[in-house]
Parts: sequence; C-alpha cells; structure tokens
Amino acid sequence: MFANVNRSTTLHKGSVFRLVSENITLSCGTEIDMDIIRHPGASAVVPFTCSHTVLLIKQYRHAIMDCIWEIPAGTLRMGETAIDCAKRELIEETGFSACEWQKLGEIVPLPGYADERIHLFLATGLESVGQNLDRDEMLEVHEVKLDNAIGMIYSGDIQDGKTISGLFMARHRLEKDKKLSQKSIK
Repeated sequence: MFANVNRSTTLHKGSVFRLVSENITLSCGTEIDMDIIRHPGASAVVPFTCSHTVLLIKQYRHAIMDCIWEIPAGTLRMGETAIDCAKRELIEETGFSACEWQKLGEIVPLPGYADERIHLFLATGLESVGQNLDRDEMLEVHEVKLDNAIGMIYSGDIQDGKTISGLFMARHRLEKDKKLSQKSIK
C-alpha cells in the first residue's frame, strides 16, 4: 500500500507547522485530495523521582480552552535531536535535569491528518536546576505517585494522548527493570 503525490500546495505556514493540501493517487488507483499538517516532531518526558513519583504539569491549552494534565514536552527545533529536545523541555518546564535517560518509544498521535511523531523518554536521577519557561507557557508542576497518575488516566483527569502513552510505557519499563534487577540479585 502506498500513495503517489501528484501535487502539494502549502495553505498556511505557522510558527510550528505547515498546513498543506496534497492531491494523491493511492496504490488502488483512487485519486483524492487531503489536507495534512506537516510538523517537525516533538519529544515528551516522564520524569521519575527517587521517591517513585512522576512530575506532571497542569498547563493551559488554548485550543481546548482549558487546563490539562501532561508530561513535559515540546517541539523539536531545527537540527535538534529528540533527546536534546527532551532534555531542554524537562529543564524549561519543570526546573529539573536528569542523569539517566531511556527511550521509551515513539507515537504518531494524529496519523489521519498529521505527520507529527512524538519521541517518549523516561528520565531518572533528577536534579533541581531552575525552571526556564517560555513566555507563552502557563503551567504548574505537580509531583504525583505513579500509581495515582495511572489512576488519573482511568478517572479521565488525564486525557492527553502523549501523557497516557508515556505513563503506561514508563510503568512497563520500570516494572521490567525491577524484575530484571531482582533476578540478578538471586
């Protein structure tokens, strides 16, 4: 399965993404027009503390006109690697840096109309270095037990897709690492 792009026109170029209209021919022979958001990608971080808590942020998001619970995240800058973006965003949004980083995976949150990929990381060994928010960020940092954060997903308090994915992937990784370390002790 594939598609050939016949035409591509930029409809809007914003500060973060472009909206393009593409005329494509699918491998089955059908020709269609699609509007697609072209996004540079992002990184998101599950910051895990030594007291078995995660740092979550509660941030105002104008698109939904409400505050939402999230893990720290941000858009990749030109030429920036996913891990460098994650490290930058962790400091900017929470005021912490991390000594250890593990890649959890990637998600594609809106594949029907956007090409954004979000790189998910687990950060441990946190050290306070001072928050450095962007001028348009309104957020609060909260320390939440990992089990309580998972409960917030089931209760509907956490609705953000990258946060849900990141928390579940981090819990799985931490449980797997714990089982491996217990086996090596025996």
